[in-house]
Amino acid sequence: MKIPEQGLLIFHRNTGNTFTMADADVDDDFTTGDAGSSETYPQQCSALRKNGHVCIKNRPCKIVEMSTSKTGKHGHAKVHMVGIDIFTGKKYEDICPSTHNMNVPNVIRKDFTLLDINDGFLSLMDDNGETREDVKVPENDLGKEIKDRFEKDEQLLITVIKAMGEELAIAIKTQTK
Repeated sequence: MKIPEQGLLIFHRNTGNTFTMADADVDDDFTTGDAGSSETYPQQCSALRKNGHVCIKNRPCKIVEMSTSKTGKHGHAKVHMVGIDIFTGKKYEDICPSTHNMNVPNVIRKDFTLLDINDGFLSLMDDNGETREDVKVPENDLGKEIKDRFEKDEQLLITVIKAMGEELAIAIKTQTK
């Protein structure tokens, strides 16, 4: 290996090449598959609010009740929260010191035009004309309503909620022309 007379010698750990700072042929690849987004982000307990979202027992929940206890002689104020899982409807509870962080899920709501129903899956189209067929017909009253109204040839908009790698159709409305 030749050591440069001046400049800084750099060893590139991915390729094993050495070069000086003056070398311009370094081609690092910093691409990511998720465009920098994350499934959750941290937020201080005291900043959480009713009707907001939080992860309780690693499930995305909508906060339905919150209360704060007074600070004890040697402790922090505690936040007690009750949340409903946004996908299953199951009730979860947690208690956290108000100064500690909790994970908040990135929840995305999007409306789609219903094109068809095939083998228990919704065929959906977004505003850009992109289609998808990977959202299941819900197994509840909403799923029955979607099927019934679709069979009556109604033009329907389906609201899909997405968080932490899960998706679910949560609402239906008639599409205005």
